[in-house]
Amino acid sequence: MPDETQADPGADDADFTSGFVTFVGRPNVGKSSLVNAICGRKVSIVSDKPQTTRHRIMGVLTRPHSQLVFVDTPGLHKPVTALGERVNATALGSTSDVDATCLVLDATKQFGKGDRWVASHLDMADSVVIVNKIDIAKPHQVLEMLSAASELGAREYFPVSARTGEGIGILVDHLAARLPPGPRYFPDDEISDLPEERWVAELVREQLLAVTRDELPYSIATQVVEWEWPRIRVDIIVERDSQKGMVIGKGGSVLKRVGELARAQMPDGVYLELRVKVDKDWQRKPERVERLGY
Repeated sequence: MPDETQADPGADDADFTSGFVTFVGRPNVGKSSLVNAICGRKVSIVSDKPQTTRHRIMGVLTRPHSQLVFVDTPGLHKPVTALGERVNATALGSTSDVDATCLVLDATKQFGKGDRWVASHLDMADSVVIVNKIDIAKPHQVLEMLSAASELGAREYFPVSARTGEGIGILVDHLAARLPPGPRYFPDDEISDLPEERWVAELVREQLLAVTRDELPYSIATQVVEWEWPRIRVDIIVERDSQKGMVIGKGGSVLKRVGELARAQMPDGVYLELRVKVDKDWQRKPERVERLGY
C-alpha cells in the first residue's frame, strides 16, 4: 500500500502494531457496511444498489496497542464504461502491498463465477474469507456458502453480520494479530482518510441513490464546487436532460428531499446548495471520469 499518510513513529510504544487491511469482493456484498461497523462510524456511503463505492476509502480503527487501516474498495464487476474500468483498477490496485486481504462474500447469494473471478486475482492461501449478511441469510445458506468457498483454500473463514455486529469482534482480533510492529499512521481520533469535501459529495450521492430511480445511480456523480463554511455547493452531474428532471423532481421535490437527508447528517447551521448539471455520457469519457475524481 503506497504511503499516503504521515506516520509519527515517536508516538508509539515498542509493542505497537499497525497495518493495512483490504476488503475486496463483488458489488453489493457489504464491504462498506463492514468498514463502517468496524470503525463505529460512517466512513463509506452505503446503498442497496450495486457499485455504490467508486473510490478507495480508508477507515481507521485505533486500539490501545494497534491501529488497523481498512481499505474499502469498489465492487469488482465486468466493466462496460470508462468509469467501470477505473473503479475496477482502483479495487485491484488496493490488494497490493497490504498486510491482509479479505474476500467478502454475500451469504444470501450463491457462490458463483463472479466470486471465483475475484478470488483468482488474490493470493487466497494468505487471504481471509468473510461471509457477510448472516443475519438475513438462512442457516443452510451460510453453511452452503462456507462449504463452496472452502474450495478457495483461504487462510481463515469468518461468518459475520455488518448490521448486527455478530462475528465482527473475532474477525478484528484475528486481523489485528496479523499486523507487524509499526507506527500510528493516523491520529487516534481520526477514522478516515477521506477529505471533508469528498465526504460531503459522497453523502449527497448516497441520498440520491436512496431517493432516485434504479436507472439513475450509474449516471450520477457529485462534486463540491464551493466551500465557504457554512455555505457548501454541490454539483450533481447526470448524462441526459431527462435524468436532470428525475433528479430535480416535480416542483423540486426530489432535490429538496435529498438536501434534507444530507443536511441531517451534517453539522448544525450548514447551508447546502445542490445544483444539477448535464454532462452528456460523462462516464464513457476517460478524461471526464478523471476530472470528476475517479
